[in-house]
Amino acid sequence: MNAPQKTIMNANLFSRLFDDLDDPARLAIETLDGQRISYGDLLARTGQMANVLVDRGVKPGDRVAAQTEKSVPGLVLYLAAVRAGAVYLPLNTAYTLHELEYFITDAEPSVVVCDPSKASGIGAIAAKVGAKVETLGADGKGTLTEAAAKSSPAFATVARGNDDLAAILYTSGTTGRSKGAMLTHDNLASNSLTLVDYWGFTKNDVLIHALPIYHTHGLFVASNVTLFARAAMIFLPKFDPEAIIKLMARATVLMGVPTFYTRLLQSPALSKETTKHMRLFVSGSAPLLADTHREWAARTGHAVLERYGMTETNMNTSNPYNGDRVPGAVGHALPGVAVRVTDPETGKELPRETIGMIEVKGPNVFKGYWRMPEKTKAEFRDDGFFITGDLGKIDGKGYVHILGRGKDLVISGGFNVYPKEIESEIDAMPGVIESAVIGVPHADFGEGVTAVVVCDKGAQVDEPMVLKALDGRLAKFKMPKRVIVVDELPRNAMGKVQKNILRDTYAKIYSK
Repeated sequence: MNAPQKTIMNANLFSRLFDDLDDPARLAIETLDGQRISYGDLLARTGQMANVLVDRGVKPGDRVAAQTEKSVPGLVLYLAAVRAGAVYLPLNTAYTLHELEYFITDAEPSVVVCDPSKASGIGAIAAKVGAKVETLGADGKGTLTEAAAKSSPAFATVARGNDDLAAILYTSGTTGRSKGAMLTHDNLASNSLTLVDYWGFTKNDVLIHALPIYHTHGLFVASNVTLFARAAMIFLPKFDPEAIIKLMARATVLMGVPTFYTRLLQSPALSKETTKHMRLFVSGSAPLLADTHREWAARTGHAVLERYGMTETNMNTSNPYNGDRVPGAVGHALPGVAVRVTDPETGKELPRETIGMIEVKGPNVFKGYWRMPEKTKAEFRDDGFFITGDLGKIDGKGYVHILGRGKDLVISGGFNVYPKEIESEIDAMPGVIESAVIGVPHADFGEGVTAVVVCDKGAQVDEPMVLKALDGRLAKFKMPKRVIVVDELPRNAMGKVQKNILRDTYAKIYSK
């Protein structure tokens, strides 16, 4: 009697994705080179790869790490690892061997999958924790797929509980050590199912998948939501504006980071005509400028749907599918998710329209940081709310606004200065594309408010002009002490401005 009960109660994310597969012939993935992979094909391929992982010694709860270029076999690897009961650990393809050594020795995976060109260097690191190394190139070739091709597609999905780990994603680590966010099967499944419903996904949708798959956005949101809806995805190896515009004629959804939208707006081919088949454009991973939101609506007739999530929680809030998508806001809390704004020092909940620390609670919130029990405890309130580290407010209509990271708060002359407030003023100036406001050491004020600005080519924007425009619009303590015009702002792989790099670059600007 126990075996059937175990199968029925299997909360493995893979089981929830594939157990009710009623049409194996339905298209799941299409590639630019003409591959068409059905749901039945995908099921078989995950079985083959899961068998390889088990043959290599992977047991339930073991970590499977992967640093590979985006490919269909790379996505199959994620699904196969979860199917085998392992914990999937995707690693940014930009990480160096030095950085990888920390992640691999910290997570202690039993298998590491990497590009063939990196097998030697990664192999030396993997040997320190007794991990086996398999290879997988951008072309889908390597020891992993060679072994999978010879393996059986039959595989009994390993039973997992809701609270068992499905993945570990390391945070970007802009300050201090990167932390491994432990995500459970229910964290991923519950959030994806909520988004399927909230964003109106059906089996008739076709997603343009141009995001990387080592990050929450591309791996869990884009891929899982599509698969749960039994929809299809056109799987692109990277972001290609012209290819994406051409694909819109037979797609329905695009998920992207703000850079996608600013780059697409640069193409004269983007119009209401070329986007008429699309029903939804989603933006996340970094704030979308309100001006970009408005320009996109004017050019295409579509309002970008902005949402708010993070590595530790997947998605927390979203602008509505039906209703006002407010530029500069990230919408309401998703069903089942609670969001509040608190005083960073006391944890006391603050009233609407008051800036404070954003905290969230719900089935989407991660289990904790890998092997960091004290850090985990420090990031949760006693009532279970997770302290996100993001500053923001909830407006009178319940829309959440993100105003920056808590560590980006500038304290100048004893006053709290919220960078977003100043950035919004600067961004609204003619000729300005975007700005980043930081605090750097200042002998008199503790931190000097400093604005780094990117302008249109040929725009006559300089420090005196910006300061003159801000005069009278901001309190004196909020006024930048310096305005620096640059060609571009440093960003990470997901498009987030790296203010830590700016702080390092201009750390001595007031000591000269």
